[in-house]
Amino acid sequence: MLRFKVRLNQKCTDTKIKSKNNDIPVLCSKAGIFFNSIASKSILQTTITLKNDLILRAARGEKTERTPVWLMRQAGRILPEYRAVRERMGGFKELVKSPEFACEVTIQPVDILGVDAAIIFSDILVIPEAMGLNYEMVESKGPWFEKTIQHGGDIEALKIAEANDLQYVLDAIKLTCKELNGRVPLIGFAGAPWTIFAYMIEGKGSKTFSLAKKFLYTNPIEAHTLLEKITKSTINYLKAQINAGAHMVQIFDSWAGILSPQQYNEFSLKYISDICNAITEVPVTVFAKGAFFARAEMGKLNCNTIGLDWNMEISESRSLIGNHKTLQGNMDPCLLYADYATIKKETQNMLRQFGPHRHIANLGHGVYPDIEKDKVKCFIDTVKEFRF
Repeated sequence: MLRFKVRLNQKCTDTKIKSKNNDIPVLCSKAGIFFNSIASKSILQTTITLKNDLILRAARGEKTERTPVWLMRQAGRILPEYRAVRERMGGFKELVKSPEFACEVTIQPVDILGVDAAIIFSDILVIPEAMGLNYEMVESKGPWFEKTIQHGGDIEALKIAEANDLQYVLDAIKLTCKELNGRVPLIGFAGAPWTIFAYMIEGKGSKTFSLAKKFLYTNPIEAHTLLEKITKSTINYLKAQINAGAHMVQIFDSWAGILSPQQYNEFSLKYISDICNAITEVPVTVFAKGAFFARAEMGKLNCNTIGLDWNMEISESRSLIGNHKTLQGNMDPCLLYADYATIKKETQNMLRQFGPHRHIANLGHGVYPDIEKDKVKCFIDTVKEFRF
């Protein structure tokens, strides 16, 4: 792959820049710079010069001066600044679908908490909506689908989502890249096909997702048809996020742990593997909560980083996954309810267990909304100050 270095703040709009290989025109935009190879007719993301690229180097297995850190759900209710924006917007979906305000809350954790990456403010359920299955986000209850998938006819009626079906997310990414101006990388994301499937069948959150699991047992062929549609939609979506400027992407399999190992291999990991094989432009992270039984198989995925939840023992995970992958995680979010001394001590213990190479510090799940902002910052600052 040809590699180019172009500064993010270089002034350019739909301008061709000469590359070292004169037969390759370089297409440039404010939000990100991409190269169109005449020979391959593919779009390649550049190596953009960032002021802080620690997380990208860690994901690629390169040496870093310290361990990079970011948090799942870092843009959220732990920040008073987020709550103020949310109050102005009225609802969660209104915020997600407003690029200017989604950009604002995406950048807040960079300004306030000092994290080493931003993650675009959005939701995994934008995919089923783009496919034709609308959802609502009910306050204090979570997602709710008025219509659910019940049979093959419902699946046939769904479309495969294309980039323009989610333009509001892409606009938010472009605007965020412009506003970040190279300070830190921007992470894009999507839900894993099984997790999206579970919501589309169940229609809401569940402790067991028994309707979704029933569908796997009673309609396996139709289940695979739906999962294939979700997978194709997700690949289109992630590639569009990358083209809009995302420097890396993460796949969230939030409900991985409710499947048996056999079901997980057939109905989840297979489709995650398809996504990983398709996304070659930027580093890819796979986070499958509760899938402790699949760690060895996840080590075979064509991705850079495997996220660990707090129940996955670190040394055992490294042994099962292998030294060729970067690991992300995996502090128990509830540690952040503790006193500052305990947070600092346990965070340092976690860092020592992971070691100085191929680690991105994070929690083992998203930060809880009632945790104090200063406790979160204590965790982040402890990581940033730690040296081996």
